Amino acid sequence: MSGAVPIMRIGGNVLISLQGDLDDTTVVAIESAIMREVSRSRTTGTLIDVSGLAMVDSFIARVIARMAAMTRLLGAETVIVGIQPAVAITLVEMGVSMVDLHTALNAEQGIAMLQRLREGTAAISAEAAMSTPVVR
Repeated sequence: MSGAVPIMRIGGNVLISLQGDLDDTTVVAIESAIMREVSRSRTTGTLIDVSGLAMVDSFIARVIARMAAMTRLLGAETVIVGIQPAVAITLVEMGVSMVDLHTALNAEQGIAMLQRLREGTAAISAEAAMSTPVVR
């Protein structure tokens, strides 16, 4: 794959669509572009759509997991959407751990999940603020 990866704004979210056969160099370039966009736009949610990927090897899977961790550090939740059955089977057979990742079937469900995650984070933050002891 050559050229820029499609990155679209949907409200407060960013949608990144990964497509075609990606080589390692392209995947790393995409990772950098996504991190720049999340940082620049101060988005609170990131959807990574992998439905256009013909295959996902262990390197691509690790980079996707790494992107989710990095966006979380930048203040955005990430949901991976569009995992095809063959890709899911391959990831499980390779033993790739995706346990810390949020997944949804499609972008619509992914946006709904991001909303729930933000509401949960806001509730936890409010609860922590109320339970913080005041020192005088």
